Amino acid sequence: MNRICKYFAVAFAVLTAVACAQKEDYSWLKNGIDTAQTQLLATAEKVHGTGLMPRAIWVGYDLDFLASQLGPVAYDKVDYFRKQPSADQLGTLRLCDIYDWTSGFFPGSLWYVYEMTGNQECFDRAVEYTNLMYPIREYTSTHDLGFMMNCSYGHALRLAPADSVKAALIQTADNLAGRFNPQIGAIRSWDFGDWNYPVIIDNMMNLELLFSAERLTGDHRYREIAIRHANTTLKNHFRPDCTSWHVVSYNNDGTVECRQTFQGRSDDSAWARGQAWGVYGYTECFRETSDTTYLEFAQKIADMIMSRVTTSDAIPYWDYDAPQSDQTPRDASAAAVTACALFELSTYLPDGQKYFDYAEKILKSLSSEDYLAAPGTNEGFVLKHSVGSLAHGSEIDTPLNYADYYYLEAIKRYMALKGIEYKNL
Repeated sequence: MNRICKYFAVAFAVLTAVACAQKEDYSWLKNGIDTAQTQLLATAEKVHGTGLMPRAIWVGYDLDFLASQLGPVAYDKVDYFRKQPSADQLGTLRLCDIYDWTSGFFPGSLWYVYEMTGNQECFDRAVEYTNLMYPIREYTSTHDLGFMMNCSYGHALRLAPADSVKAALIQTADNLAGRFNPQIGAIRSWDFGDWNYPVIIDNMMNLELLFSAERLTGDHRYREIAIRHANTTLKNHFRPDCTSWHVVSYNNDGTVECRQTFQGRSDDSAWARGQAWGVYGYTECFRETSDTTYLEFAQKIADMIMSRVTTSDAIPYWDYDAPQSDQTPRDASAAAVTACALFELSTYLPDGQKYFDYAEKILKSLSSEDYLAAPGTNEGFVLKHSVGSLAHGSEIDTPLNYADYYYLEAIKRYMALKGIEYKNL
């Protein structure tokens, strides 16, 4: 009998060890969420009452460094650089008003943390900072209305629905639709510069607002505009290797005026975040339309990204064609957007596991100490090491609020696919 008991005791110990070995360690995931919660709430308290949003940390730049990153041809074409921050600004929190294109990301990040954790303080702060965005419903001077309102009011509609929230989103969608030119077949992006009718790859991210408006109203006009824009962009924005230009400007008759990469190394380079906007946008278009043209193209962009990003941790350099060295800045924001897209893309394809695995690698890298800030540091931002516009001396190797937002979105998508709940981490 003793021998039998001993046998079962050993067998139980072996089985327990195997089960423990097979149980995946998600401590990195919990740490990412907890860090985000701590950072965002501290920032919300710091910024409370200012009417402003946290955007980045002020950093300066060195002209010789910019020249080394851009190369002589591109560098000579840059006709201006942003004003250097003052000495007392360097290293401090950079704030923006609600009319800045990034303004919706901070409230959106708070919504994501609330959704994952159920923390009531996160809910209260999300409501507070979302309410600041209410005047944007009347703003017409940018294509970034989707970023601004869908990332704030869009989450409010899901998590704290109200008639005023729905009305604000519909009014904003009307303003975005008002920037559509049927002759060109696209939504105008910018109202500045010498371009005749500039459309940027980023604009693919704002189509979700139009698809949402169709669901809210039953008016198919929103969907038709989104599809026209997606098709025009697919036709004109991409090179044969599926990398994209940043800007395509059109003549009034719809022909192409010029193609450029305004925030990248050169007009013909592959600006990292632009490639991420593309794969995210066309994955989303497939979700909304079931048109396999978009799915096939999203897959081609994803394959290009996975072949072109050469870093060991899958966090790309700020431009795929930038010099590859220890001094070349990484762009965590591009990585986070890519991870979001690939998690979703993985669910639509028979060989989707490779896209899931790549996105998981990105997410684990971003959750490492190399990119995830220690609580109480980084001026309250979650991630380190993003790039806004190196070509203009702006936000080079610094935290960015949209990197944090898409990092949290990637976490949320990952948890949904893995069947993980925060309370069980």
